[in-house]
Amino acid sequence: MVEAINLALHRAMLDDDDVILLGEDVATNGGVFRATVGLKEKFGVKRVIDTPLAENMIAGLAVGMAAQGLKPIAEIQFMGFIFPSMEHIVCHAARLRNRTRGRLSCPLVIRAPYGGGIHAPEHHSESTEALFAHIPGLRVVIPSSPQRAYGLLLAAIRNPDPVIFLEPKRIYRSQNQRVEDNAQALPLDTCFTLREGNDISLISWGAMIKETLEAADQLAEEGIHCEVIDVATISPLDRETILASVGKTGHCVIIHEAPLNGSVGSEIASLLASEALLDLRAPVARVGGYDTVMPYFRLEDQYMPQTDHIIDAVKRTLEFE
Repeated sequence: MVEAINLALHRAMLDDDDVILLGEDVATNGGVFRATVGLKEKFGVKRVIDTPLAENMIAGLAVGMAAQGLKPIAEIQFMGFIFPSMEHIVCHAARLRNRTRGRLSCPLVIRAPYGGGIHAPEHHSESTEALFAHIPGLRVVIPSSPQRAYGLLLAAIRNPDPVIFLEPKRIYRSQNQRVEDNAQALPLDTCFTLREGNDISLISWGAMIKETLEAADQLAEEGIHCEVIDVATISPLDRETILASVGKTGHCVIIHEAPLNGSVGSEIASLLASEALLDLRAPVARVGGYDTVMPYFRLEDQYMPQTDHIIDAVKRTLEFE
């Protein structure tokens, strides 16, 4: 995935001189995870800019650039460092089009590695995507594979409004896919159906797609056929695909790494309760993180949902009838 992101950034900068990268260590060092390696050498220091350790400044500078016609891509080194930048993201980037009645847009992408699973301290490992999904005017996109990272990042860069692009660092280097540098974007605001099934819908996003597909494979050996939906854009939500899937299967398990309280999974469950209640043959189940601070690495595996947790939730849901 990290190489697919680098490829998409290279393609976007090659195709559009207004695309600018900025962030801590993105130029000389190529970023903590090397997602921007080689781009300074290709495009120069005026387009790939190392910034001070100041997330508030990074976001403010990016909003100013976007308001004046550039297309900045700002990297926040870890999502746990994003909080100082929220003033500019929430109060300015998300509102610029509305505030100017359409006179200005804000073609800005905020990239941030997020989630656990790499044995990092707790403020490097949160999954706080629901904070941004709650904000009108922001898109929140989370890829789950190299191919989707390439296509979705290109779409985010070309979008005229701000996009929070969250990269699950646990799968930066854990899976391989052939990615063709064809400049083809994938659609935003759309769920991807990764596996067809008639028995139960498994709805997830980001790194948890890996465990969700593993669970679906194991359940298929027992004759349980799961439909797997990758939400991909968690805001705005593709309600139609989710409702159609659950309307077909009548059962649903929602899987995410973030804590359950106030989560995007809660919103999807609410959607199903209000618009698919008569299709459901059992209550919606959720598999997620605990409502606690992300623990240090010795307890990380106990905190994060596992394949077995998903399988157990599926069987409990199907046994409800």
